[in-house]
Amino acid sequence: MTPTERLYYSDPFLFRFTGRVLAHGTWNGAPSVVLDRSAFYPEAGGQMADRGVLGGRAIRDVQVDDEGVVHHVLELPEGVSLPEAGTKLAGEIDRLRRRTHMALHTGQHMLSRALVDVANAHTVSSRLGETLCTIDVDLDVLDERRVAEAEDLVNSIIDDDIVIRAFFPTPEELAALPLRRAPKVTDNIRVIQMGDFDVSPCGGTHCTRSAQVGMVRVLGVERYKGKGRVLFSAGRRARTGLWEEAGTLRTLGKSFSCGPLDVPASVDKLRRDLTESREALGAARAKLAESTAAELATQAEQSPGKPVVAVLDGATPEYLRSVATRLTSRPEAVVLLAGRTPEGLSVLITRGSGSNFGCGAFLKRAAEAAGGRGGGRPEHAEGRLPPTTDWPAIVASLLG
Repeated sequence: MTPTERLYYSDPFLFRFTGRVLAHGTWNGAPSVVLDRSAFYPEAGGQMADRGVLGGRAIRDVQVDDEGVVHHVLELPEGVSLPEAGTKLAGEIDRLRRRTHMALHTGQHMLSRALVDVANAHTVSSRLGETLCTIDVDLDVLDERRVAEAEDLVNSIIDDDIVIRAFFPTPEELAALPLRRAPKVTDNIRVIQMGDFDVSPCGGTHCTRSAQVGMVRVLGVERYKGKGRVLFSAGRRARTGLWEEAGTLRTLGKSFSCGPLDVPASVDKLRRDLTESREALGAARAKLAESTAAELATQAEQSPGKPVVAVLDGATPEYLRSVATRLTSRPEAVVLLAGRTPEGLSVLITRGSGSNFGCGAFLKRAAEAAGGRGGGRPEHAEGRLPPTTDWPAIVASLLG
């Protein structure tokens, strides 16, 4: 089948066109329309496919096969057939998506070039995703300061508004060009030239002037599968991300009664205050646990040989552990504590070093009796029972 004439090669800003149906095809089991000419970009080279409308039907996917035939997969209601061969169809590209991809792809070329110039980091692969774009380079570690310099260099080129040319050079012209990387194909090699800044083979859609990119923003640097990875954005997507972050910062500023730029200092102060409050709360809880333990120890002394059984309102498992630690300093101690909260009854059973009380086995029996859960070792066990559980009554019944 004759390869599809790709109209975006000569004009990436062509958003409306007409094409004639040559044939029907299939792509991944879905029926497709093959046109003689198309402005829809098929997924390739790390760039996602265009979307839009063809013949009044929404485009679900656009792909290209090894023969250069572009397959347009349409959203078709059940029972509706594809347009017949010979039919002329009007196509309209989703302009916003196309412009987003143009900025991202052009920005990727520029950032890849800048990473070579600034950090001697050569791109081995790139991906322009729906939400995230990445460049993987041949260095296992990337210096973030160098990456920031590369970002600054790219944005200075954007400000200079240089001309970006897409063309098919002759073999002689191609041999004389300072390509940043070798072509992936051997015939009909298309080149994207950005003034004197970068020359790369590529079949994607790109801006025609650098200012159309708007901006390139590095979002992070990480290590991925033994390679350095740069996460970036460009154009409208980068601006949208910045506005969202700025809006969040302004909202935080209002909450802290400060300007957006003072939010970090306010957060640091809040963190220090929280640390101090936690330390004070911890000290208060320790004193309260000491007092509770002393009171329960006094009761135990009045009933020697009997386990300590108590229900502490609002006590968390951590608080129960703190109290139990103080009580089990006596070797013969057996402690059966419960903390009542709206969520349920937290139960802790533990013993002193001189006791042979089976804590885990006892809690298992208690959980079965009350309809709860829990378990543990012979020397210590924890669990949770329903909030209405009468803990002293269960203990009394199981101890006989």
